[in-house]
Amino acid sequence: MKKNEIKKLNSKTPADLKKSLVEAREELRVLRFDLAAGKVKNIQKAKEVRKKIARILTFIRLKETETQAI
Repeated sequence: MKKNEIKKLNSKTPADLKKSLVEAREELRVLRFDLAAGKVKNIQKAKEVRKKIARILTFIRLKETETQAI
C-alpha cells in the first residue's frame, strides 16, 4: 500500500472505514474461493488484502480512541 493510500485511510470517517472493511473482507472471501478453484495465479494478492484489512482495522481503532479521549 502506498503512502497516499494510507493518507486516504486516515482522512476517512469511521463509517467510511467500516464500509471499506466490509468490501475488503468480501474481496478476500472471493479471492479465497478463486484460489481454491484454481482461477487465480497471483497468490500474493491474498496477503495484500489481509494487510489492507489490518490497516483499516488499525485506523478504525485509532478513530475510536480519538473520539473517546475528547
